[in-house]
Amino acid sequence: MIRVLVVEDEPLIAEAHRTYVGRVPGFTVHSVVHTGSAAIRAVAAANATDEPIDLILLDLGLPDGSGLDVAAALGGVRPTPDIIAITSARDLSMVRAAVAQGIVLYLLKPFTFAAFRDKLERYLEFRRALPTGEKAVSQRDVDRAMAVLRSTDERISATKGVAPQTLQEISSAVRASEAGLNASQAADAAGVSRVTAWRYLERMAEDGLVDRHTEYGRAGRPQVRYVWR
Repeated sequence: MIRVLVVEDEPLIAEAHRTYVGRVPGFTVHSVVHTGSAAIRAVAAANATDEPIDLILLDLGLPDGSGLDVAAALGGVRPTPDIIAITSARDLSMVRAAVAQGIVLYLLKPFTFAAFRDKLERYLEFRRALPTGEKAVSQRDVDRAMAVLRSTDERISATKGVAPQTLQEISSAVRASEAGLNASQAADAAGVSRVTAWRYLERMAEDGLVDRHTEYGRAGRPQVRYVWR
């Protein structure tokens, strides 16, 4: 089992990440923390045992500093946990800085469970592609492992038909509404058709990002309102 540390300052999002990890075979949550300093302490404490943390899901915007600083600090720790950055930061300089700090994968918020699962499964394949123990690796071993990390899952990007910008706009609109939105309201907020908004809202519900609330009016069909979890 891959032991995972979740580092996320928003409690609801942190709990969602914990739930997501529990749904992916081969992974288990070691602990959840909300600050960079707590993350560093958690890694140090785990390394003092026989069960160190293997992977960190790291929010880059933390209340006590940048997640990149946390990644840099953990670079000198042995054993060193791998890091998947989970962030809404989309600027190229941030991405380059993350790569420079050894972050193996980068997941942009908001995302579906399918995208989350894809990153974890790709990381698991990366681990399996490398020899175990202290054995020296060959160029072929390294190339095969790195190819797993850099590949794209066509099922996520094509067949599922998720446009990241549309997903972000609809999810942001739902999050901004305390009472939630129905498909028509989400469509108006995102500038898309009602059918498109409904499709994204249903996908978000299936991935556990929103809850469905059915409202029965005096006439006509019941309306489904989607509320951010």
